[in-house]
Amino acid sequence: MFVYKVRSGDTLFAISAKFSCPMDQIRMVNGLTTINIVPGQALLIPLYTYTVQPGDTWSGIVRSTYVSKKQLQKANPSINPSLLYVGTKIKIPSISNYLAATMSYYGIRNEEADRTLIADFAPYSSAIAMFEYHFAPNGDIVNQLNDRVAIETSWKNRVVPLVTVTNLNDSGFSGDLAHEVLNNPVARTNLVNNIFTLVNSRGYGGVNIDFEQVRGEDRDLFTGFLEQVRKKLNASKYVMTIAVPAKTSEDIPWLQGYDYGGIGDVVNYMFIMAYDWHYGGSEPGAVAPIEEVRKTIEFAIDRVERKKLIIGMPLYGYDWALPYEQEAPASAVSNQNALLRAMNNQARIRYSKEAQAPYFRYTDKDGKRHEVWFEDVRSISEKAKLVREYNLQSIGVWQLTLGFTAGPWILRKFFTVRKV
Repeated sequence: MFVYKVRSGDTLFAISAKFSCPMDQIRMVNGLTTINIVPGQALLIPLYTYTVQPGDTWSGIVRSTYVSKKQLQKANPSINPSLLYVGTKIKIPSISNYLAATMSYYGIRNEEADRTLIADFAPYSSAIAMFEYHFAPNGDIVNQLNDRVAIETSWKNRVVPLVTVTNLNDSGFSGDLAHEVLNNPVARTNLVNNIFTLVNSRGYGGVNIDFEQVRGEDRDLFTGFLEQVRKKLNASKYVMTIAVPAKTSEDIPWLQGYDYGGIGDVVNYMFIMAYDWHYGGSEPGAVAPIEEVRKTIEFAIDRVERKKLIIGMPLYGYDWALPYEQEAPASAVSNQNALLRAMNNQARIRYSKEAQAPYFRYTDKDGKRHEVWFEDVRSISEKAKLVREYNLQSIGVWQLTLGFTAGPWILRKFFTVRKV
């Protein structure tokens, strides 16, 4: 497979003819409901043969296929990289031999949707964390989910279902709630026991702990709580996973509650939420800029076993009204809908080489200017390359219900998904 960047004047029909790939297949792989593509748009072409085009260079083909020069040359020993002829067929080598245990999040919806969506995503999933259960200050679980079908469908399709336990309350993620439970030994033990009961009684294969905004003063207590959970789960061989915010330093005040080293010693897998460097309440910018993701990985591998690390990616971006005003937060938009928005507004998509992220601007029906940053096949492929470069476990996403049609194709290009 390779990525083609749409040029001015291109049509889907012309691109289809150029690479001898059926137009319906290009539409299907990229989730295109219309054919009004725009300049700068990245299309995933599901072929393992590349046809040389006018102006192509060997380096350019390497970039579009996401393989190394050495790999491409080995697959095409008779071709001189310095002498390319238009129409030459270049074999794209398979690099999917990297075995990876993926983990992503899924928001429980209804039985029919759960059955369909989980079955659809199952071939590309090792574990799915079902979102989400809440707890009270005394450690009691305070809500119920109609998760039976989601759990059964996961096991049926050789996917490990994980129960996600969060410190969400009516106001959002609550550092105060986490603080209250962590500092009360009775409540803390009660929560540990309730998590075990939840996993055991509902038929889950393990747990995902998603406590956000943990205070620095609760750092050791939080790690100790995770140790309690792990000991409780171990006897029944349940999986212990966690979601943690991205860290590049121990000097970031609001992230000091997360001891990567201590947490990494306890859990089976650590899902790093490598996104929201720009968010609804910030100025416009890349949600997951590549250098920040790289710095996060380098910080993590100094403290955590590499094969425990799963790099979380967002299946969403943000749409900011311009000029930016702090009082007017951006609205979230799925990556797929961001592409559709660009196409509907015939907005040229640009790509930041520094952030390795796409963005575009458009004018809405009221004459208001907007700037949208999101993830596409290029930016996600760059992050998949980082996982391989640093020999990590895998990638994961928040969250599957947002959808990104090309995502499974990218996953299959870079990885072989481990199944239970």
